Amino acid sequence: MTLSEYVKKKNGVTMGHSKSLRNNLQRSLGAKNFAEFWNFWNPIFGYYLGSKIFKPLKKVFPKGLALFFTFIFSGLIHDLVTTLIRGKLSLFFSVWFLLMGTVVAISTFNNYDLSNKKWIFRAFANVSIITMCFCLTKYLNTIFYYY
Repeated sequence: MTLSEYVKKKNGVTMGHSKSLRNNLQRSLGAKNFAEFWNFWNPIFGYYLGSKIFKPLKKVFPKGLALFFTFIFSGLIHDLVTTLIRGKLSLFFSVWFLLMGTVVAISTFNNYDLSNKKWIFRAFANVSIITMCFCLTKYLNTIFYYY
């Protein structure tokens, strides 16, 4: 599958379409669970993470572990950009993505499914998970920053 085909599959419209962002937000935030949220969020980055990182890792590791490592890799990419801009090492995103990857693994294992709930409830649940992982990351950062 090409990048263009992948984006159209995830957003329902072609890359650059005026409704692309709206569709992306609607589909990702309203996803039935947190794992599904990531299937829709940022389809361009997701395409490359899936094809270049997750699929090769899946050949070596169990699917859950490959997914976990993919989240950590994504965090490291974000941290690399942050580190280059700030000129100071940062692992904030690696920890944040590690926590979110853990929630994805746990929710997948437990068959967490909100598909029978209204969109606003699903969006609130997904944003809440992101926010809780962010807050926990900030807290952990303050603890380990001083040591």
